[in-house]
Amino acid sequence: MRKLDRQEWQERAEAHGRRVDAWLEGHLRRRQSGQPHPVEDFLFTYYGHRPARLRRWHPGAGVLLEGARDFGPEYLDTPEGALLDADRLLERRGALLDFTVALLSATASRPAHLACFGLHEWAMVYRTREVRHAAQPLRLAPEEIDEVVERRGVRCSHFDAFRFFTEPARPLNALQPSRERQLDLEQPGCLHANMDLYKWAYKLSPLVPSELVADCFELAREIREVDMRASPYDLRALGYRPIPIESAEGRTEYAAAQRGFSERASVLRERLLVACRSLRKSPSAEMVQP
Repeated sequence: MRKLDRQEWQERAEAHGRRVDAWLEGHLRRRQSGQPHPVEDFLFTYYGHRPARLRRWHPGAGVLLEGARDFGPEYLDTPEGALLDADRLLERRGALLDFTVALLSATASRPAHLACFGLHEWAMVYRTREVRHAAQPLRLAPEEIDEVVERRGVRCSHFDAFRFFTEPARPLNALQPSRERQLDLEQPGCLHANMDLYKWAYKLSPLVPSELVADCFELAREIREVDMRASPYDLRALGYRPIPIESAEGRTEYAAAQRGFSERASVLRERLLVACRSLRKSPSAEMVQP
């Protein structure tokens, strides 16, 4: 068990709150006004992790907060301070923990494939006029979008992207991902697999440190921006320069960004794996620091 004195854990909690507040301000304002943002609001609407939960700081398992009392329902009060009741939490989340380790380990074991060029977003509007972000204009005419998808094909390995493809686009994908094949197909170059590090981190909170959850959120936020810049939507009015993956220059730019995200995600994936494996060894063992 590791101990944090009152000053240290309070400073970390306050720093985490300030960091998250910078991401929440615009989202909460837009939520009140009913004006959604296709980039900035995505992580909140798609993943469903409430802003208040993201803002709440936790040290992770095996950390005693000296002098803390009534820190939350997941914590035990001891004579020295508050300690996360990791054993009780693991009774409910053991299956999730095991699946997370299996998925992240399988993903990390594979080479990164960088040739999808973000065409999953194009496949979501292929041969349909009912697009997901109807408030945003398209960069190309629908016929041009369809031609790009047909000419280049789609190579998406991520089920939670594939399931939003239009019906005519699904046979054009080189793979046919399913929930059952998730462990076999996810790979570390996939933007969605790397965004999902945030999902696995917050689902394991408060067992993992909040700084790690926030680091995963920050990466997912940057990935979402590139994802939409490479999409067929025209977001220049919102300040986003397109990445025209229909051109050779655009594909080169996209692949470079994808490679950078893959490298950063590999570090976060390993940190999350270390935290998960430490929980299985001993919930009260010292956790690796964020």
